Amino acid sequence: MLDILVKGVHSFAHAVKRRRRGRWAGALVRLRQCGLRTPLPGIFLSNVRSLPNKLEELQLLLGNNRDFPSSAVLCFTETWLGGLIPDSALHLAGFQLCRADRDTELSGKTKGGGICFYINSDWCNDVTFASFTLVGVYIPPQANVQDAQRMLADQILCVERSNPDYLVIVLGDFNKGNLTHDLPKYRQVIKCPTRGENILDHCYTTVRDAYHAVPRAALGHSDHVMVHLIPAYMQKLKLCNPVVRTSRKWTSEAVEVLQACLDSTDWDVFRTATNSLDETTQLFCEDCCVPSRTRVSYNNDKPCFTAKLPRLRLDKEEAFRSGDKDRLKEAKYKFSKAGLRQITNYKPKASHSINDQRLANDLNEFYCHFERQKDSPATIPHDSSRQLQLQCITSTPPPTSVTTLTIHERDVNKFFRRQNPWKAAGPDSVSPSTLKHCADQLSPVFTDIFNTSLETCHVPACFKTSTIIPVPKKPRTTGLNDFRPVALTPLVMKSFERLVLSHLKDITDPFLDPLQFAYRANRSVDDAVNLALHYILQHLDSAGTYARILCVDFSSAFNTIIPALLQEKLSQLSVPDSTCRWITDFLSDRKQHVKLGKHVSDFQSISTGSPQGCVLSPLLFSLYTNSCTSSHQSVKLLKFADDTTLIGLISDGDEADHLVTWCHRNNLELNALKTVEMVVDFRKNTASTAPITLCGSAIDTVESSHFLGTIISQDLK
Repeated sequence: MLDILVKGVHSFAHAVKRRRRGRWAGALVRLRQCGLRTPLPGIFLSNVRSLPNKLEELQLLLGNNRDFPSSAVLCFTETWLGGLIPDSALHLAGFQLCRADRDTELSGKTKGGGICFYINSDWCNDVTFASFTLVGVYIPPQANVQDAQRMLADQILCVERSNPDYLVIVLGDFNKGNLTHDLPKYRQVIKCPTRGENILDHCYTTVRDAYHAVPRAALGHSDHVMVHLIPAYMQKLKLCNPVVRTSRKWTSEAVEVLQACLDSTDWDVFRTATNSLDETTQLFCEDCCVPSRTRVSYNNDKPCFTAKLPRLRLDKEEAFRSGDKDRLKEAKYKFSKAGLRQITNYKPKASHSINDQRLANDLNEFYCHFERQKDSPATIPHDSSRQLQLQCITSTPPPTSVTTLTIHERDVNKFFRRQNPWKAAGPDSVSPSTLKHCADQLSPVFTDIFNTSLETCHVPACFKTSTIIPVPKKPRTTGLNDFRPVALTPLVMKSFERLVLSHLKDITDPFLDPLQFAYRANRSVDDAVNLALHYILQHLDSAGTYARILCVDFSSAFNTIIPALLQEKLSQLSVPDSTCRWITDFLSDRKQHVKLGKHVSDFQSISTGSPQGCVLSPLLFSLYTNSCTSSHQSVKLLKFADDTTLIGLISDGDEADHLVTWCHRNNLELNALKTVEMVVDFRKNTASTAPITLCGSAIDTVESSHFLGTIISQDLK
């Protein structure tokens, strides 16, 4: 019984001993545990007003106070020392004295002033900061503060230039001075009063939250308290846990094992055992055959320093010693490509707040706010001019019959072999390396799945699942609209989309708007820019005319496509009915979630829009806006996917209203804030033009505008 009681008392005492002591108690505990091995030195700072008569008290503190002898630096101002007092009279056991007495010639005084440092002989610092520069300051009350601060700032800048790798710590009695006025990057860490209610003793450093200042009892009859500067800085290595990443190790043996496993698989068993296409597409896994490897990266690792870089450097040195110039040239190129170029193109990851889970859910809700109930054919707004415009666009009559799409095994094999093994896997976890190395084994299986999907006009649910990666549009995000939704879709579906894409381009190319330059054979951005300049100059050739260029911006263009309206437009472009219904099913009931680092939102179902990141999205938007053309010969409407530009004599109530009406009927929203206008006018007597209004907002007039990566100015230079 006694033994149990003693153990219980010991456990209770141990629990009480390790209790939490508040926010800053941990810094003092770490200082006492580490002693002199801290990233920053522990410092005691005080205005002693005569050091010699404080030596006995200092020696008493060295013997009885456990924090005082373990401090790395003791800084005292107003030491009142002179040449008659030798260093031996100021000796403190375990410390080395560095003193700067008042200069009579400079100050005109024989007494007072003076600064000294006591440096602990056992002080050794961590590798975070290799060297320090300690700057002691005493500004008398009657001194010119501005001149003193300016002189001090010049001296500190000189020290920084001569020793750029040193960490500078400035401390002392500043009285009315404030160093941050001349050196804004330095931060004052002492927040407690040091004399009465005033903070006269300061400590400056460029490290954020470097110290926690604790007031201690004054030495003797000094009117300044002694300040204990406890290092609160923690190394970057200790702030965050190491990141563990797991990847597949694609060795030749692993590839052979996986290929043999797939060759021996009887796929007919899976086809007969499943009742739907959705179940068949969820049977692929590489975990059992391909080994994984784990890499641990620490917070202080070099951004782009990989295990491959030192090996390439050794290869370059061996090539140099061998004397082979061709080998040395090749080794230098490989080292430059793998190392220096990679470091130059390094882009740090965007940091997120602590509410990443809530932000992920909010972003997913925001991206789904375009969702609307699918309209029936009877309720879809009918554009009476659409058929007329379509007949004007094309000069070739629609063919009588169009063959339905059939996927061939050789095409699937070709796209699988083109997979980039460095790309990330999609939501289905099928890696590009699996498709690339096992193209011969998987292409027959997926060819059957693709053709079944086209015949039934149904896309498997796992093929339509997407992971949304929000990409910031600008360095500092202020709202949900500042994140661009980029969809990470299954790689198998991307190959499937590319096969459908080539089929759609062959069918619809003869009926596309001649001024649409995206996804057209023998057309490029340069053609669009040159044709735009041609139309501007052609319009200016007429006497007494000027040209107006309206660069239109759509709000979330791809996210507002209505599948039912798109199906009707595709039917008018002679796309087979089965392909139209397949595309409608592809855009309907899509499951998506947002991923922010390790935080993943809940799944949402959406049936509006085409995700950014899908292969078919740009072409589908081009086909969706194919009927959007100009109503006047004097105005040209150039399109490159969702980049739309009006060139000509544009006026309110004419082309602008026509464009707004067409967008309203097709569920597209114009962004008047990002839409700009530029006027090109070379007439001698120019008159001010009334600004164009879109959706009730006046459009800004600019002197130059970006058009497909080219800057066009008013003077066309």
